[in-house]
Amino acid sequence: MIYEVRTYDIKPKSQGEVEKRFGEAYEYRKKLSPLAAFFHTEIGPLNQIIHIWPYKDMAERERIRGEAAASGNWPPKIGEFVLNMRTEIFIPFPYSPEIKPGKMGPYFEMRTYTYAPGEFPKVLKIWERALPERVKLSPLVGIWNAECGSVNRFTHIWAYPSLDARNQTREKAQAMGIWPPSALAKKEGLPEPVLVAQENKIVMPAAFSPLQ
Repeated sequence: MIYEVRTYDIKPKSQGEVEKRFGEAYEYRKKLSPLAAFFHTEIGPLNQIIHIWPYKDMAERERIRGEAAASGNWPPKIGEFVLNMRTEIFIPFPYSPEIKPGKMGPYFEMRTYTYAPGEFPKVLKIWERALPERVKLSPLVGIWNAECGSVNRFTHIWAYPSLDARNQTREKAQAMGIWPPSALAKKEGLPEPVLVAQENKIVMPAAFSPLQ
């Protein structure tokens, strides 16, 4: 499976209309393939929408996108509000959960880390060791490696019922010594990957998002 993550920067004060038009168009689009999730940013880089599409592989993605465009009902008519568009293709880590419709949030934290070239095998090993204890405190939505777009980076998404719960969970995990994964790496003498950059945003789902 792959996930296509499309991030659009939109004009200030346009979010309501953008989501309205997107939701209307999605009624046609979902007949071909469903969304995994649709978010807008709440904290971090504002005026962004993020839509996440699951596909079996790149061939299925191309086929479905072609069928959607040929239908005449897609893409949604939001071009007048869009300032910039970015798309990335992600491959789930072997131990990443699959995104399924349902209520997990409504607050989701998307964290993207960039590592030095060649460090990904270390990342896989450390996170595999650290995640089992961490997910006991709050659910992991997904953890994916970027295949197309900006490389040497991965995104992990966490769900929380509130911002207070997010802060309390992170503080508890750190106090227990189980998080972040670098803390476990030091404790167990594992080689720690070289971290280059980190990004973070808090997002919330649109009304039509399968993941809430």
